[in-house]
Amino acid sequence: PGCLLQFLSYLGACDRLLKQGYEEGQVEEAMEMFQYSEKKAAEFLRLLAQFNDMGFQQNEIKEVLLLCGNQREKALEELVMK
Repeated sequence: PGCLLQFLSYLGACDRLLKQGYEEGQVEEAMEMFQYSEKKAAEFLRLLAQFNDMGFQQNEIKEVLLLCGNQREKALEELVMK
């Protein structure tokens, strides 16, 4: 029963993130990276989109956000220095 509840919770979180306009692959990846924490995945996706709009490369953004634990200012500094 615990697994089913976790799975339903995961599906609900993915659904909410998809409704915010994020791509399915990115949502699934973010959820896995942050041990299925919707809050952390949502923040990661938000920052990923923001930095992407600034012209940074997606693979670099992902790496930096993971290293910086989703801390926007710290991640931005790292990206600018690359």
